[in-house]
Amino acid sequence: MSRTSAVMAALLVVLGVLVTRPAQAAPVRIMALGDSITGSPGCWRALLWNRLQSNGFTNIDMVGTLPPQGCSVPYDGDNEGHGGALVTTVADQNQLPGWLSATRPDIVLMHFGTNDVWSNKPTATILAAYCTLVDQMRASNPNMRVLVAKIIPMNPGTCPECGQRVADLNNAIPGWAAAKTTAASPIQVVDQWTGFSTSADTYDGVHPNASGDQKMADRWYPALSALLGGAQPSPSASPSASPSASPSRSPSPSPSPSPSPSASPSRSPSPSPSPSASPSRSPSPSPSPSASPSRTPSTGPGGCSATYVVTNQWGGGFQGEITVKNTGTAPISGWTVTWTFANGQQVSQAWNGTLTQSGASVTAKNVSWNGSLTTGATTTLGFLASWNGANSVPSPSCTATP
Repeated sequence: MSRTSAVMAALLVVLGVLVTRPAQAAPVRIMALGDSITGSPGCWRALLWNRLQSNGFTNIDMVGTLPPQGCSVPYDGDNEGHGGALVTTVADQNQLPGWLSATRPDIVLMHFGTNDVWSNKPTATILAAYCTLVDQMRASNPNMRVLVAKIIPMNPGTCPECGQRVADLNNAIPGWAAAKTTAASPIQVVDQWTGFSTSADTYDGVHPNASGDQKMADRWYPALSALLGGAQPSPSASPSASPSASPSRSPSPSPSPSPSPSASPSRSPSPSPSPSASPSRSPSPSPSPSASPSRTPSTGPGGCSATYVVTNQWGGGFQGEITVKNTGTAPISGWTVTWTFANGQQVSQAWNGTLTQSGASVTAKNVSWNGSLTTGATTTLGFLASWNGANSVPSPSCTATP
C-alpha cells in the first residue's frame, strides 16, 4: 500500500468513528427554587446532588443565577434560593422569567412559602402565586417537570400561629397540583412535611439542622430520580396524613442518618419579618434604590474583613447582609463584626450569626457552623432592620479568633 493510500485509509477510519459515535445527550437542567431554606446555603441540595452522582445520575446540571454558599462538600450548587424571598413577591414583581431565561431548566424543585406564611399571607394568595410561577415555567419550557413541596413545618417562638398556617397551606397543595397539572408538564407533590419534626430537625423551630437537611434530601430523591430515570411520576401526592396544627409534634421515630455538622452545616434560614415587624399589609420588598448594593469592605487587625450590603429596601424596612472573609494566612476559628448605625436603624431579626444591638452599636458573632474559615474562605450572615428617613451604609470592622 502506498503512503498516500495508508493515510487515506487512516482518515476513513477516523471519520467512521466520528460518524458512528452517538452524540451525548445534553445534561438535564435542574433548578432548585425557593427562599433561604433552599439557598442560604440549603445543604440538602449538596446531599441530594452527591446521592444522585453516586447512583449514576451524572448527566445533570444544577442551574440558577445564585452560586453555592458553603456546605463543606463538593457539589454543583447553582440555585434560585433567595434569602428572605416571599413567593408572592416573586410572582408580583415578575422575577422568575429572568431567572428562567438565564438558566433554561428542564425540572424545577420548588419549596416556597415559608416567609409568606410567617408574613400571614392567605393560603389562596400563596397558591395564586404558585399558579403564576408555573405558568412562567411553562412559557419557558412547555414540557417543564415541576416538583413542588409541602413545606417543612415551623414553630417559631415569635409566631405561634405559623404552625396552623403551614398546615392549612400544605392541606391545599395536593388539590392545587391536581388542578394545575398537565400531561405535557406534570406537577408532583413531594411531602416534606410528614415526619419532619421542628424539635428534632430544626435548630430554632423553622430552619433545618443537619438531620433536617438529610430528611429533605431523602424526600426529594425518589421523585427526582424517577424523572431522571424516565419514569412518569404521579401528578399529585400520594395520600398522606393531613398536617395538624402542631407540626412540632410530627412523628419522627428514627432520625435519618446525617453527616456531621462540618460536612453539612445546615443553616438554611428563611429570613422573614415576624407579623409584628412586617404585617401582611406591608408593601412587598423591592430592590434598594441604588443601582447596585452599597458595599463597605473593612479589614480588621485579626485577619478578616467584613463587607456590608443592603440587599433589599422598602418603606420602613430593609434586608442587609454581611460577608466575612479570612484575609490572613492561617485558618481562623471564629470572628466578630461590629458597626455603628448613623440613622437610628434597629435590627429585628438575624440569621447565620448571633447579633446584638445596644443603641447604635451592633455586634455580630459567628455561630457554631460558620466560625472556622480557611484562608480566603467567606461566609455570610443576614438581618432585617427598620429605618426612617435615611439608611446610610456603615463601615464594619472584623476581628478574627485564631
